Amino acid sequence: MEGKEKFKAQVRSIYRLLTTLMVLFVITAFGVIYLLSDPTLSLFKGKQAPSEYVEVTAEDDFDKIENGIHLRTGLKEGEGLMAVVNNCTNCHSALLVMQNRMNEERWIATIRWMQETQNLWDLGKNEEIIVKYLVTNYPPKNKGRREILTDIQWYELED
Repeated sequence: MEGKEKFKAQVRSIYRLLTTLMVLFVITAFGVIYLLSDPTLSLFKGKQAPSEYVEVTAEDDFDKIENGIHLRTGLKEGEGLMAVVNNCTNCHSALLVMQNRMNEERWIATIRWMQETQNLWDLGKNEEIIVKYLVTNYPPKNKGRREILTDIQWYELED
């Protein structure tokens, strides 16, 4: 009879060990799943204060121009600026407009491409105004070597 009791005690200890290992495995699995879904562990961090929002109170501030630059978009002041702001910056940043310097034909081709592939609406009479503004304020730049440096005050390097 002692052999049976000893066997039962061994089975119980193996059962407890397996149960403990299973619980640890489940806890570890849940921890890994949570870490994969929220790597910042935001659940364990305190509530963060909401970021401050700048409220625009007047129309003048919204479309304010200082030193020839439209503050909200960074575009240069000029005839047709608001047509560009109203039609171009609805879909993409003004930075995209400023970096793509093109001539009239390329601007028109780009507008046609946007109409065919990007669902740009028909600009109507605004197209001529927009293209004229873009060609005037963002023409192609001549690329190449930089200009020769002039009026440089050289200095001696000390050892």
